[in-house]
Amino acid sequence: MSKVCQITGKKVVTGHKVSHSNIKTKRTFAPNLQDRRYFIPEENKWVDLRVSAAGMRTITKLGIAEALKRARAKGFLSA
Repeated sequence: MSKVCQITGKKVVTGHKVSHSNIKTKRTFAPNLQDRRYFIPEENKWVDLRVSAAGMRTITKLGIAEALKRARAKGFLSA
């Protein structure tokens, strides 16, 4: 499964691990993804989402229906 948030679009980014002697080696920074089920009362159904912690806060703030609508508009979520 890909490491991409379905609400915010956050994904893995790369950077450096820096040692005490300032030697830089490549590493990845993964988003804090969780598998969650949300109930959509308007459609009377459950949806399974892979969302980051920031995505969960977005859903709490906007509501699941509005968050899904915005994610579809930005292309983070397929139909």
